[in-house]
Amino acid sequence: MSKNKEAEFYEKKENNNIQCKLCPHNCLIKEGESGICRIRKNKEGTLYTENYGEISSIGVDPIEKKPLYHFHPSKGILSIGTYGCNFKCLFCQNYTISQKDPPTTYHTSEEIIKQAKNRNTIGIAYTYSEPMVWYEYVYETAVKAHEEGLKNVLVSNGYLNPNPLEKLTPYIDAANIDLKSFNNEFYKKLCGGTLQPVLDTISYLYGKTHLELTTLIITGHNDKLKELEEIFKWIKNLSPDIPLHLSRYFPNYKMDDPPTDLKKMEEAYQLAKKYLNYVYLGNMRSDKGQNTYCPNCHTEVITRQYFNTENHLFDGNCPECGKEILKNY
Repeated sequence: MSKNKEAEFYEKKENNNIQCKLCPHNCLIKEGESGICRIRKNKEGTLYTENYGEISSIGVDPIEKKPLYHFHPSKGILSIGTYGCNFKCLFCQNYTISQKDPPTTYHTSEEIIKQAKNRNTIGIAYTYSEPMVWYEYVYETAVKAHEEGLKNVLVSNGYLNPNPLEKLTPYIDAANIDLKSFNNEFYKKLCGGTLQPVLDTISYLYGKTHLELTTLIITGHNDKLKELEEIFKWIKNLSPDIPLHLSRYFPNYKMDDPPTDLKKMEEAYQLAKKYLNYVYLGNMRSDKGQNTYCPNCHTEVITRQYFNTENHLFDGNCPECGKEILKNY
């Protein structure tokens, strides 16, 4: 089957131009050209998505690898990704698929759902590169997966317009959104986007699906504690129970700044804990930054070492004081 499929969310303009309405870039695309994501192309005045069903990466991962620490701990999930992205992050950890053209294989939604079932997973995670540039395939697969009793997980930069977000959200059971910085200039210079649409996405998703956030702390760019504190305060205003993953940066793609200082990571962790109940450290070894503690009595309720998990909860509640920790266990 052809990987080309007519895209959703666009408007036809004069002279066979098209305005894509999927993400906040709202690209005006001339005939024969593609948008910023490289995926959505104007062909004779019709917008097509060129990667429909084309999978560059597939495998079963522990749910903790997404990262999701408060959603069905220790369960496996079938993770799939394509190529392309609507950001151009200079520090991209997956640039070989997000910014380049890796080999792909075509899979129907039904084939992916069958794999998820046969491999004894809880569902499907749309991840690796930015899943929103794969919108039509993600939506179709998510709807069918729900019909089969599977969970859908979105790992995204959150750069999506309201209409497509509202259409997709009822079929998403959990999401991890990157909140890369609280500085719009950071988004513009290092990512090729803007901050506010990401904040809008996070605000919309809160309360509608299980939500966790990730912030990659990058040496010399978004590692100032004052700026990080603004992130922590903003999340707290939504809910102090939203889990936040602080991830350590390593040089990659077009950035060669040194890895984030371990002391800086620890300072950020301790500061975040003043505002948020569940804070984790990623891309580094940490005695406490991997585990979940009851915010009420401070009992260690989930112990993690790499992706090995020991769950001490009782029906999702703290075994000592009974506080609810997990709704999805």
